[in-house]
Amino acid sequence: MPTNPSADASAPRTATEFATTHWSVVLAAGDSDSPAAAESLETLCRAYWYPLYAYVRRRGHRPEEAQDLTQEFFAHLLARQAFEHLPREGGKFRSFLLKALNHFLINEWEHCRAQKRDRQKVAFSLDALDAEARYRLEPADEVTPEILYERQWADALLKQVMKRLGEEYASEGKRDLFVRLQPCLTGAELRIPYATLAADLGLTEAAVKMAVYRLRKRYGELLRAEIAQTVARPEQINDEIQRLIAVSAQ
Repeated sequence: MPTNPSADASAPRTATEFATTHWSVVLAAGDSDSPAAAESLETLCRAYWYPLYAYVRRRGHRPEEAQDLTQEFFAHLLARQAFEHLPREGGKFRSFLLKALNHFLINEWEHCRAQKRDRQKVAFSLDALDAEARYRLEPADEVTPEILYERQWADALLKQVMKRLGEEYASEGKRDLFVRLQPCLTGAELRIPYATLAADLGLTEAAVKMAVYRLRKRYGELLRAEIAQTVARPEQINDEIQRLIAVSAQ
């Protein structure tokens, strides 16, 4: 993860603002058929499906079986059946999702397979070729499925943040600036001097330093905002940042 991502982050959200984040909306709806909760849950599932696929693969399932298991699980989750068995109060979506998957693998898979669930009921399908291509790039180390899951969760989260940041810069007509300065989010300015960036961008060195500062500040804000979508309370954001940094360093 980029170094010290929370250093320039904005102040914590108010309770009212936080109540509109995805996981908070799902929790607030409980077991109801709230359209807002369903949409929020699907948004989270679309963003974080690959860490679960990697987890299932690392547990020894073949690619085709891992695809079926992961897709069936999301059908199960989006139908809110997983909510019947697991507590959500005070939880993080990352932890809930893994607990729900393990419960599904132990107790539900044979039943769901026997029922031959209609694939048309799945709210979205997984890209099997993309999933397996990504999995083949995983390091051939002996990390546990749980550590791999958390690593890929951190990676998926950072990709969401970077995507949003790039979209913001593009909407302001600053796409080229974003592309040139993006490496500075990971300390690349130690290898690419500000003077070099300034010459490439036609800016003063002071202007480049200010642009990098603003980029990092906005990155920190978006990182906190993305994590807020996956936790139940604002005070959990810093703990989640520290956990993801620790996992990424393992």
